[in-house]
Formats: sequence, C-alpha cells, structure tokens
Amino acid sequence: MINQLVLVGRLTKDPELRYTNEGIPFSHVTLAVSRHYRNSDGEVEADFVNVTLWKKQAENTVSYCKKGALIGVTGKVQSRSFENQQQQRVYVTDIVADYVKFLSSKREM
Repeated sequence: MINQLVLVGRLTKDPELRYTNEGIPFSHVTLAVSRHYRNSDGEVEADFVNVTLWKKQAENTVSYCKKGALIGVTGKVQSRSFENQQQQRVYVTDIVADYVKFLSSKREM
C-alpha cells in the first residue's frame, strides 16, 4: 500500500505552536495550493489544505515561516472518527506532515 503525498503551497496565516497534554509540540497550518488550470473566468483557483505538523517540524515552521511563505510538505493522509455531542459519528481526514521544506527566501518571509 502507498500513502504519500507531496504539496507545495503558501501558508494562509502565521503558524502557531501548540502543545498536547503530554507536552508534544504541534501546529495546524493551512496551505493554499494552486490548481494547474484556469476556470471559465480565466482565474487560477486554489485548494486550501489543512496540514498537521509535529515536534521539530512544527517548531521550525513556527520559528521561520510567516503568512505567505512558500513551503513544500511530504506526508500522509490519515482518517479518524469520533462521536460528537449529538451522538453522531463524525469522520475527519487529516494530512500529517513527515517533512517540511522552506522554499521562500528569507526576504520573502
């Protein structure tokens, strides 16, 4: 089985570092990833992909990147489910980064 993806996009806001109850650092970021074609109005659309970064990847991204920074991510798709307050089963698909590469120059960030 193969579960690997590669994304290159721009951060939609400044990343923030958070911690689990066990003290593990993480960050949720959103990447704006341009599509490779134009719509009927001639505009290039983008997909907004939520990505979770863990440990050093999260710490480094928060330290060195700001909104608009171009980054590359390799990672995997994970799905999970939980029961909400209305006792309904909710399914969620997450992108979890294995590796992050900063592609903007320091002047661009």
